[in-house]
Amino acid sequence: MTTISAEEFRIHQGKYLDMIKRGIDIIVKSRNRGSFKVTPIEDEDDSLMTKEEFFAKIDEGIEQIENGEYYELLSGENLDDFLERVEKEESLKQ
Repeated sequence: MTTISAEEFRIHQGKYLDMIKRGIDIIVKSRNRGSFKVTPIEDEDDSLMTKEEFFAKIDEGIEQIENGEYYELLSGENLDDFLERVEKEESLKQ
């Protein structure tokens, strides 16, 4: 992990973005604004979405539940067994 000042980041932004892309953690410290960890975002990262997209996903999930399109953890079933069962059932649908 590398810790740098905000000024250092501004001056050598390209260098630090290349380091981040290679997997090196960078912390940028600003005297007035606090500290920030700069992280790359993958193309398939769906954690970044608009408010509208977020609520559309919630609505889609509610609709799936209302249509019975969900899985329940069985009594006494551990998480690994549950995930394995769901994976098998999903593969049978295809």
